[in-house]
Amino acid sequence: MTIRARKFVGTCLLLVLVVVWSLAGMAIAQIPYLAGSRLAQGIFYVVAGLGWILPAMPLISWMARPDAPKAE
Repeated sequence: MTIRARKFVGTCLLLVLVVVWSLAGMAIAQIPYLAGSRLAQGIFYVVAGLGWILPAMPLISWMARPDAPKAE
């Protein structure tokens, strides 16, 4: 796969990841325990806000990998 194709596929996957992550975060934030505690909300939003970076890092490194040299 060329780097251009990897970047296209990776960008689409990153968009899906961010949308799914944010929807899941909004759904989890409605749990009564979190909704009732400001401290729990603060911790949750920090973890949820930074948590999407972990699954995105391998995807971004895959996207940035250079093309394999052509065999002659």
